[in-house]
Amino acid sequence: MPRRSYDHYCAVSRALDLVGDRWTLLVIRELCAGPRRYSDLFADLPGISTDMLATRLKDLEREGMLTHHRNGMRSSYELTDAGLALRPVLDALSVWGAPRLGDRKPTDAVRAHWLALPLGHAVAGIVPAGTVTVHIGETVLHYVITADGVTHHDGPASAPDRELRLELAEATEIATGVRSLTV
Repeated sequence: MPRRSYDHYCAVSRALDLVGDRWTLLVIRELCAGPRRYSDLFADLPGISTDMLATRLKDLEREGMLTHHRNGMRSSYELTDAGLALRPVLDALSVWGAPRLGDRKPTDAVRAHWLALPLGHAVAGIVPAGTVTVHIGETVLHYVITADGVTHHDGPASAPDRELRLELAEATEIATGVRSLTV
């Protein structure tokens, strides 16, 4: 099936031609923290079909936004520099969307690492530079805060400047701006 296009000579239109399809930015969100296996992506994108995930991964690879590493029976997907360049877009969407989350509906899926983008702003507010490991329930991720911005990565930092432990409800309140992060 040929890819649909807006056929507008417009930078926003061209960008949306590449990443505006359903699920595409969420696949990129999952890969912002580092390489992931197909099964991990599928598990952390509830509601996506295997066909849709495979299609999105192939599209992103074809467009040079991710690479597929094959190592025998194990393979993983990782963002290229072009894919990582979308992080500020995701960050802006998370800042805009966090206050609009509202109350969680019983049908809403949730993963603690989905709070990583908006939570990063709160973490950077208490540690202007360095690394911070954050435990949200069973999920562990870390932030690297530099003058260039904030990035998050799977797992703990090897030598964090600070370590935080939050429950999912606390992390949600901090990410949505309902409460401040204090240490």
